[in-house]
Amino acid sequence: MSDNAEIKIETAPFDARFPNTNQSKHCWQAYSDYYKCIDARGEEFTPCKEFRKVFKSICPNEWVSKWDEQREEGTLPFKVKV
Repeated sequence: MSDNAEIKIETAPFDARFPNTNQSKHCWQAYSDYYKCIDARGEEFTPCKEFRKVFKSICPNEWVSKWDEQREEGTLPFKVKV
């Protein structure tokens, strides 16, 4: 990487629905919203990309892996289809 390269690091923006430090609900809501969004609009829809960025930023990787497995098996305990 060159010395002139600028690295931009971002995290999930503030969401007034989740004002406390525990972000568990915000995490699963963003995950759920992402898959609902791509089901309705497709992966290239810009707001869908924002949901993905949020859940990738705040959700533990283990949770996402487990939810991905459950989603593929059809055993996810919440709806991600519109």
